[in-house]
Amino acid sequence: MNVLVTGGAGYIGSHAVHELIASGHSVTIFDDLSTGHAAAVPAQAAFVRGTIHDAALLINTIQEHAIDAVVHFAAASLVGESMQHPALYYQNNVAGTLSLLTAMHDTAVSKIVFSSTAAVYGEPDVWPITEDMPTQPTNVYGRTKLVIEGMLADFARAYGLQYVSLRYFNAAGALAGGGIGEDHSPETHLIPLLLQTALGQRAAIDVYGVDYPTPDGTCIRDYIHVTDLANAHVLALEHLAQGGASRVYNLGSQAGFSVREVIARAKAITGIDFTVREAARRPGDPAVLVASSARICQELGWQPRFSDLDTIIRSAWDWHKNKPQGFRTR
Repeated sequence: MNVLVTGGAGYIGSHAVHELIASGHSVTIFDDLSTGHAAAVPAQAAFVRGTIHDAALLINTIQEHAIDAVVHFAAASLVGESMQHPALYYQNNVAGTLSLLTAMHDTAVSKIVFSSTAAVYGEPDVWPITEDMPTQPTNVYGRTKLVIEGMLADFARAYGLQYVSLRYFNAAGALAGGGIGEDHSPETHLIPLLLQTALGQRAAIDVYGVDYPTPDGTCIRDYIHVTDLANAHVLALEHLAQGGASRVYNLGSQAGFSVREVIARAKAITGIDFTVREAARRPGDPAVLVASSARICQELGWQPRFSDLDTIIRSAWDWHKNKPQGFRTR
């Protein structure tokens, strides 16, 4: 298939591009490089620099590259920023996706895999979290993703759109071999922050909240290797190509680790006893988020291969050691 990947120069998007190409698909990356990196674009992919708000460029790109389906990553994704600047998030995520869906409708492209989030669930009372649990997001980022899921369902009813929405838990790790990895500015994810601290790029790592109702008082999260996440996008795309019904799937490892447990494993793997500081809770951080991924395993045959915690941290450590400045390193 000829696949358009919006946000394909970003962290998860670039890993999905790698998996799509390895699976024999022809890929066109559409990215404005506001948070993505030109160095993450492989030679085998076509690249168009642009924003998804540019309807004319989207339509031209879809037509020029004979696009059959879209994998949509392009979005603003910082929870804290979303609470401070909600207009930015509704503009980038909701209005931007509407522009993309309209361009797809105008060019008769009817298949899309959407990058959603576990943040749509808010603060659930039970876990593991299944797809039929209530969606009650506690932050603007999660609300924008839930609005988009509603848009997809509406376009499906009205126009025959086929979609798969993938609700991620905590993506982490890097491609084997270290060619691409996680490089955000600012960085907000726990594992890269730990590894930057191990490298001496940060004075200490802050633990936000040590009084949660968990065994060690810190938040528990479900970590999934970014390569396993990318593979799920390929399976979802092929499901749609075979005429499969629109679906919503969780993506997680189905195992939870506390912040303290992740810190301990990072210290063991790096061999560095870096400084840890305790800090107050952040608003909107649930105590526990652990996925049930049974549905996608049963229906699409997805099987995580790299998502044990040590493998995730080792692959990320290889990336950060070899490229401590990320994509700015030649």
